[in-house]
Amino acid sequence: MLGLVVVAAVLAGGAFAVRAMTGSVGTASSSGGPVEAGVVVHRVDGLPEDFLAGVDVSTVLSLEASGVTFRDARGEPSDLFEVLAGSGVNSVRVRVWVDPFDEAGRGFGGGNVDAVRATQIGRRATAAGMSVLVDFHYSDFWADPAKQQVPRSWADLDAAGRAEEAAAHTRETLELMADAGVDVAMVQVGNETTSGVAGLDAWGEVCAVFSAGAAAVREVYPEALVAVHFTNPEREGEYERFAKILDNFDVDYDVFASSYYPFWHGTLENLTAVLSHVRETHGKQVAVVETSWAYTLADGDGSGNVVGDAQLASAYPVSVQGQATAVRDVVQAVVDAGGIGVYYWEPAWLPVGPPSELEANQALWERDGSGWASSFAGTYDPDDAGQFYGGSAWDNQALFDFEGNPLGSLRVFEYVRTGATAPLAVERVFAPSVDVHVGEPLVLPEVVTVEHNDGTRVEASVVWASAPDTQTEGTFTVAGTVEGAPDVLASITVRARNDLANGGFEDDDLSMWDLDSEASTFRVVADNPEAAQGERVVNFWHDARYAISLTQTVRDLEPGTYTVRASVHGEGADGDGEQLALVARAATAEVRAPLSLDGWLAWHTGTLEVEVGGDGELTVGVVGNLGAGDWGFIDDVVVTPKD
Repeated sequence: MLGLVVVAAVLAGGAFAVRAMTGSVGTASSSGGPVEAGVVVHRVDGLPEDFLAGVDVSTVLSLEASGVTFRDARGEPSDLFEVLAGSGVNSVRVRVWVDPFDEAGRGFGGGNVDAVRATQIGRRATAAGMSVLVDFHYSDFWADPAKQQVPRSWADLDAAGRAEEAAAHTRETLELMADAGVDVAMVQVGNETTSGVAGLDAWGEVCAVFSAGAAAVREVYPEALVAVHFTNPEREGEYERFAKILDNFDVDYDVFASSYYPFWHGTLENLTAVLSHVRETHGKQVAVVETSWAYTLADGDGSGNVVGDAQLASAYPVSVQGQATAVRDVVQAVVDAGGIGVYYWEPAWLPVGPPSELEANQALWERDGSGWASSFAGTYDPDDAGQFYGGSAWDNQALFDFEGNPLGSLRVFEYVRTGATAPLAVERVFAPSVDVHVGEPLVLPEVVTVEHNDGTRVEASVVWASAPDTQTEGTFTVAGTVEGAPDVLASITVRARNDLANGGFEDDDLSMWDLDSEASTFRVVADNPEAAQGERVVNFWHDARYAISLTQTVRDLEPGTYTVRASVHGEGADGDGEQLALVARAATAEVRAPLSLDGWLAWHTGTLEVEVGGDGELTVGVVGNLGAGDWGFIDDVVVTPKD
C-alpha cells in the first residue's frame, strides 16, 4: 500500500539528514518471502506466534490534549491505536501512578497517568485489538533505579501498611479496567525496582509489596501474568541475585522483566545470557519491557533529549534503519533467551510544537502534562522534576517523525515475522579516532569501515586532507573522502606526554597494572560510551562494602616534579562509602588527591604533583574504600613531567 518511506543519509561528522516521501511500504514480494519496505529487517528466527510485540504509549492522552496529531502511512490523521495495531503491534503498556497531581489538581506531567487515565488508554488499546500490560510504579511520579519515592498518601505508613496500600491500589485500578472491559494480559508490580519500591529498600519489605500487588492481580485478573521489573542487566551477577531474593521471600510472579537500552545496558549477548539463566534456573518467563533507539539527534521541541550525543548513540546508526535494526536485534536476543515479548518505550512521545515556539510548548506541558515533568511536580520531586521540568526528552526516539507521520521503523514489529528488504544503501561510515602524544607521528588509517542498511560492512579506501601538527595538545578533525560513500571526519586527540604504559587501558596487555579487589566487578570493559578517552575503562561495583586498588609502578624516570591525574565518574549508593583517591608514592613521600563520584558521566579529574628522587621510581593509581552499591569508572591515568 502507499505510505511513508523515510530515507536517512549519513553526513560528514556523523550527522544525518532525514526526509520523508510517499512510496510503497511493506509490499509483499511475489515469492512470498520478505516484504519490500523502506528498511531492511532480517526475519527473527524462532519467533513464537504469541510473542508480545508491544509499545508503551502512556503519554497519549496528554499529547492529544496538547494538539498532537498522529497520522497513518498515507499521512492522513488517524487514531494512534489503530496505526499501532496496523503496524504489527499486539500489546500496549501503560504506567499507573497513585496520585500524579498537586493539591490544586495540577498534573505532574509524563501523561498524568493515574488509574482513571490508564483505564482510558487500556480501553482504547483493547478496542483496537491489542492486549494491555499494566505497569504499577507504586509512586506518585517516576519510579526508576535512581528513585522509588513513596506516594504521599502512604508516607506515614510502615512497610506493612505500604504493602496493604499497594494491594488496594492494584486491586482498585484493575477493577476499573475489568469493568471497562480492558484486556489485561500482564501486570508489573513495580517499575525498574533495582533499588527498591514505594520508598522501601530492605528486600523483605520490598518483596512484601511485590507479593501484595501480585495477590491483587490474581484476584481481579486471574489469567494475567504477574511481572517483576529490574534493570541494569550488564551488572555482573545482579539478575541472579534478584531472582534468588525473590525466591527466598516466596514472591508469587510469572515474568522476570528487564529494561534494555543499547546505549546503557551492555551487549545483547549478555542480555540473552542473563535472561536465559533466570528462565532456566528459576523457572520464570522473561521479557524486555522497555527498549528504544534514536532515529535523529535533532531536538523536536526545544527541551533537549536523553540521547543527544553521537558518542552515546554509537551501537547502531542514528537513523530510521538503525532504529529498525536495534529493535529487531533486541527481539532476537529475547527470543534466543526463550522470552515472551519486547515493548518499545514511548514511541509516540512527540513534540507539542517546534523549538521555535518554546514558550507556547511550555504552556502546553504545564497545562496538559505532555512533557516529562511540569513545574508542579516539584512539590513531590524537588531535586529532579522540580529543577529540570520540561518537554519530551524522547521525541528523537519516537517511531513517528515530529509531524506525527509513522517512520518505516514502526513496522519492525511486523517485519520481524516476515523479514523486509530495501535497495542496498550506505547507512554509515565509521569515523576513526586516533590518539597520539605530543611530538609523536600521526598515522591515519588507509581504509574505513562502511556499513550498509542490510548490516553488511566493507572496507573502503579513504583519502585524507592534510593532518594537524602534533607538537600542540588539543583535539582536531581531519576530513576524508570515501568513494561511493559520504565523507568522514577523523577525530585526532594530541595528548600530553604520558610516562605510564597503557594509561587509558586501550591495549589488551594489562600486565603493567595491578588490580586488587574482592569486588564482584573490577575490570577493564570495552566499547563503553563512559570512557573519558578511547573506548575502554576500568569498571568497579560490589553489593557490599569493598576496597579497590589500581596501581602501576614506573621506573627509570628523570628526577624532578611530575603531574599525575586520573578521571572517574560514578555514584555512591548508600552514603557510607565513596572514599576514593588518586595516589602517588615516591621514595620519600606519598601524595593523595580526593576523587569524587558525582553521577553518571559527570567526569571528575583529580590532579596532584609529586617529587621523584634519584631512584627514578614512582607508583601511581586509584585506591578507595567504597560502600555497598557504590559504582564507577576509572580512565585516563597520566604521569607527565612538570614544565
